[in-house]
Order: sequence, then C-alpha cells, then structure tokens
Amino acid sequence: MKLLVPDAIVPGVKDIDLADLRQRGIAGLLVDIDNTLVPWGNPQMDQALARWIEQAKAEGFKVCLVSNALPERAQSFADLLGIPAVGRAMKPLSRAFRRGLVQLQLPPGQVAVVGDQLFTDVFGAKRLGLYAILVNPLSTVELGFTKIMRKLERKMLRRLARRGLVDAAAIRSRLGRD
Repeated sequence: MKLLVPDAIVPGVKDIDLADLRQRGIAGLLVDIDNTLVPWGNPQMDQALARWIEQAKAEGFKVCLVSNALPERAQSFADLLGIPAVGRAMKPLSRAFRRGLVQLQLPPGQVAVVGDQLFTDVFGAKRLGLYAILVNPLSTVELGFTKIMRKLERKMLRRLARRGLVDAAAIRSRLGRD
C-alpha cells in the first residue's frame, strides 16, 4: 500500500511549492501531460501552466514530460516548453520513469513526479523511490479504461485517508464529496 501513497497532494500544478521541493533536495520534475498540464486530448496548454514550467526552469529545476500519450503529442508540448519528453511511456512501468531520469541526468532521490493518476503516476514514481505529487485531474474527459481506474482510485484514496496515510481534506477536495 505504501507504493500508492503520494508524498504530496495539491489541487493543481500551479499549487506546487517549488521552494519546498528545493528544500527536500528535489532538482528535477517528471511531469505528466494529459489531465495534469492540459485537459485530456486538448492540443493547447493554458498559458499559466506554461509559465509555471518556465518558472521552474528559471529556478534551476530540470523538467521532462513523461506521458503515455503518443510520442508526437508529447514532443509537441516539449517543443513548446523547450524541454525533453518521453512519449508512449507505458506508465507505471519503471522504464518510463528511468527514461525520464536519463533525460534529466539526476538520481531518483532528486526527482519528483507530477501527475493526476494514482495507479500510473504515483505507483510508478514510488516504485523507483521518486517523490510523488498527485494533482487533481483537469477534466473528466478520459479514455474508458481510465474512467474505470478512477473508480478504483477513489476507493483507494478513501482507504488511505481513513488510515491517516493521506490528508483527508485534500482527498475530499479531489473527490468533490464525502
């Protein structure tokens, strides 16, 4: 169960405290695309999120996109942001995150993963000892399989909250009820 416990839960990418990450020794970010930086399938990124990535880079963080999206989609956002990308990553497989670590040229203990899914982003991150940040999904539009996984995710997050392993208020905010 420890592999499903995020290190931080925040409403969105813009709510991530970069100073706190730096204090924790984090120097690199592996960031998901769909429903983390842009609503699923959307071809354009909100300028505020693009500015957040630029701010992270300006503050010395190395950033790489790691997405299960097609490589062309991942690369188009990477080109826009001036950062590397790993497309068709097949998260939560370890190789997805290892490929991102190679791009960042940082050890696992200095890297945080930012994503909206417990069973892909958080689980994959924790398997390699990466700091895991769970954000609320930007949209309810998703693949059918992801919608099924969201139901399992809700149950698991409630269980983690009941056991005191995650912040119950953050989970209530994420789920919009309870």
